[in-house]
Amino acid sequence: MIDSIINSTLILAVPLVFAALGGAIHRRAGVVNIGLEGQMLVGAFCGILASVATGSWIAGVLAGAAGGALTGFIMSLVVTRLSANEIIVGLGFNILALGIVGFVLRSQFGVSGTLKFPDQPRIPRLTIPGVEEVPVLGAVLSGKDVLFWLAVLLIPVLAWAFAHTRWGVRTRATGVNEVATASLGVRALALRDTAGTLAGLLAGLGGVALALGVSGLFNENMIAGRGFVALAAFYFGRSKPLPTALACLLFSFFDALQIRLQTGGGYSADLIQTLPYIAVVVVLAWTGITGLRRRTRVAV
Repeated sequence: MIDSIINSTLILAVPLVFAALGGAIHRRAGVVNIGLEGQMLVGAFCGILASVATGSWIAGVLAGAAGGALTGFIMSLVVTRLSANEIIVGLGFNILALGIVGFVLRSQFGVSGTLKFPDQPRIPRLTIPGVEEVPVLGAVLSGKDVLFWLAVLLIPVLAWAFAHTRWGVRTRATGVNEVATASLGVRALALRDTAGTLAGLLAGLGGVALALGVSGLFNENMIAGRGFVALAAFYFGRSKPLPTALACLLFSFFDALQIRLQTGGGYSADLIQTLPYIAVVVVLAWTGITGLRRRTRVAV
C-alpha cells in the first residue's frame, strides 16, 4: 500500500508541478497568473487532438506546450499592453477556455464532457530493471514517464536560472519594481510577456501530463481546480521552485490517499474526495498567518 501511494503521489504531482512552476515564473515577474486552469485545459485538449491526429505522443506533448504558450502569451498581452486587471483577465480566460473547448467537443465530435479515442497514444512509462521490485525505491524511480523526469530536472534548473542568469535577475527585478527596472533600460513589459508565455507553456505541459500521462483521455472538467491548487502551491512556496514543488507533493499525497481510500471502501466517497482541498485550505491559512506575523515583526 505504501509503494502504491508513493507511486500515485509522484505521478499525480507532475501536472501540478509544471503549472505551479509556470505560475512561479510569472509571479516573479510581478503578475499573479489566475489563468493556469484554462492554460492547463488548452494544453490537455491540444495534446489529445495532436497525438491522435499524428499517432505520436511526442506531437501531443509539443502541441499541448504550444497551445498553453500561445494562451499564456495572449493573456499576458492583455495584462501588460492593455493594463487590464490580472485577476479579471485570468478568470475570464479560464471561462473562455472552458467555453471554447466545450463548444468544439459538441460541434465537432458530438460528445459532451469526455473525449476518448480507442487508439489514443499514451506517454510511455520507463521501467528500470532491478529497481522496480525494490520497496519504496522502486515506487520512486521506476514506472515514471519522461515528463516526470523533466519536471524533476526543471526544479533545480529554474532555481539556478533565477539566481545566476541575466534573465532570472531581470525578471525578479521587474517583479519587485517595474518602474525602477525600466529606468535602467530593461524592457520590463517584454520580460513579463516572456514570463507569461513560459507560464502558459509549462501549464500546457501540465495539462498534457494529465491527459496523456495520468488518464489517457480528455474531459472538459478534468483539470478540476488543479490550476488554483498550483496557484496556492507557488504562494506557499513564495515562488521558489523547491518549496513550490513540495507543496504540490503535499496536495498529490492527499489526492492519492483519497483515491486509495475510495477503492478500499468503507468510507464516505463525498467526504474522502474533499481531502486534497481541505489540505489546500489549511496550507493557505497557514501561509496567510505566517505572512501576517512576518509583516507584523517587520512593522515593529
